[in-house]
Amino acid sequence: MHSDSARLLLRDRELLWHPYASLTEPGEVRLVTGADGVHLELADGGRAIDAMSSWWATVHGHNHPRLNQAITDQLGRDAHTMFGGLTHAPAIELAERLVALSPDGLDHVFLADSGSVSIEVALKMALQYQRGRGRPRRTRILALRGGYHGDTFGAMSVCDPVAGMHAMFSDVLAAQLFADRPPPADASAEQVEGWSEGFRRLAGEHRDELAAIVVEPLLQGAGGMHTYPAACLRVMREVADDLGLLLIFDEIATGFGRTGTLFAADAAHVEPDLMCVGKALSGGYLTLAAVLCTSEVAHGLAASESGVLMHGPTFMANPLACAVAIASIDLLIERDWRLDVARINHGLRSGLEPLRTLPGVVDVRTLGAVGVVQLDHPVDIAAATDAALAEGVWIRPFRDLIYTMPPYITGTPELDQICAAIGAATEVAR
Repeated sequence: MHSDSARLLLRDRELLWHPYASLTEPGEVRLVTGADGVHLELADGGRAIDAMSSWWATVHGHNHPRLNQAITDQLGRDAHTMFGGLTHAPAIELAERLVALSPDGLDHVFLADSGSVSIEVALKMALQYQRGRGRPRRTRILALRGGYHGDTFGAMSVCDPVAGMHAMFSDVLAAQLFADRPPPADASAEQVEGWSEGFRRLAGEHRDELAAIVVEPLLQGAGGMHTYPAACLRVMREVADDLGLLLIFDEIATGFGRTGTLFAADAAHVEPDLMCVGKALSGGYLTLAAVLCTSEVAHGLAASESGVLMHGPTFMANPLACAVAIASIDLLIERDWRLDVARINHGLRSGLEPLRTLPGVVDVRTLGAVGVVQLDHPVDIAAATDAALAEGVWIRPFRDLIYTMPPYITGTPELDQICAAIGAATEVAR
């Protein structure tokens, strides 16, 4: 490795925290020197397929000329202006596109900094809505076991309080209510009905204290890559309607085609009251998220004592982020993303299914452009990462999972390479 690269890695080790990592005993990190298409260029001369879409965001791949141009064009006009008392065309145009594409009724948009912040905003909207409707004691949120919604405090409070990544903070977080994790996607009608009865009963018992239901539709991401039936979402919609609750869909990971429909809500034909999107929203170029809500939510919130939504980030509706998000959405719609996702699903299904027979593998599952291998024990992350990199693929296993969410532009040869790498990682990790 070049001496400059070695120096940078040493300084990284001394200075920087990485996600869910120790500063005093950090794990190995690789230095990226460039990226193009589905590939990352590494300082050691290696080249690896980004099978994670850089945490599920770069759906069009890296260094895309259309997205580069959108950033460049906007940079020549305005890089950032405050959104308080001002507005700009990219924010308005982005909101128009989001409303046009989203489930019916989601007619208003709050542009946030990140996925976690969008969850904070949605929870705040729900609480203010209930206050505006004369129900100020409705302050708790009904969430699901196995769920993950982000790392800020409000978001942490609706993550799984026992098996989740934030269990150590449970004594200082708001005390939310948690229903059982839904049954797996291939569950029988009887299993779904059994879960539904428990969900309805729990919500009914706490109806006077609940403000909203928050859920990752169809796919629970960082809480375990768990897939579940669309019928469960319809149950949640019915419960919310019966009890006067708002239904919040966290589509930060599932939105923009990842699960096979443009939004996971579409697969269930369910219209939430609020929906959070992020990650792929900007094509992975800049941090950006959005909360969409119905007019009913907006008017209920306006009737609360403040009369306004009590939130306003400095970089809200950043013009650069909005401009590249517009380009990313246009690029997605212009391509036949459904064919792309279906092709990826076929490749992952055929390439990963044979791993089911390996000792230590308890499940192999796919949904849209998502492929997961689950082991019966925690993954040796370092060994699995090394094995995949030896096959020219970058993955980031966690807990007992080795998985991929590749860019939609990933071709069949690259899919074969990803599946081979996951196979190699599974072999060493089991």
